[in-house]
Amino acid sequence: MDKQLHNPPTLAAPAGYTNGITTRGGRLLFLAGQTGMDASGKIAAPGDLVGQFALALANLRAVVEAAGGQMTDIVKLTLFVTDAAAYRAQIRPLGAAYRAVFDRYYPAMTLVEVKGLFDPQALIEIEGLAVLPEG
Repeated sequence: MDKQLHNPPTLAAPAGYTNGITTRGGRLLFLAGQTGMDASGKIAAPGDLVGQFALALANLRAVVEAAGGQMTDIVKLTLFVTDAAAYRAQIRPLGAAYRAVFDRYYPAMTLVEVKGLFDPQALIEIEGLAVLPEG
């Protein structure tokens, strides 16, 4: 699989995301929204955005790895948060949790503030798209 990142100089330099990614070859993996839900079906860190973010990323990792990929195969993430101001206020610890999983790899990303999520204790939900190697 071939993957190329696109950040045109006519756009503001991205911080923490890539403007676009093209791929060639590979298998598409559509990632359902993941929250900070543990294996019992409960939000593991009520009221803790960073804790929920870290667990949502771990849940995404479990799906990607089960399909035979790795986190750097993810080409697009959409983050849904119930409080964008709280997200911005905790950007440093959120960034540390992100880098623990992705290191310095940044897929195309969108952050959307929503009124609520399916589980009322969920503060964040992350969905995505990965392009996995053939085979």
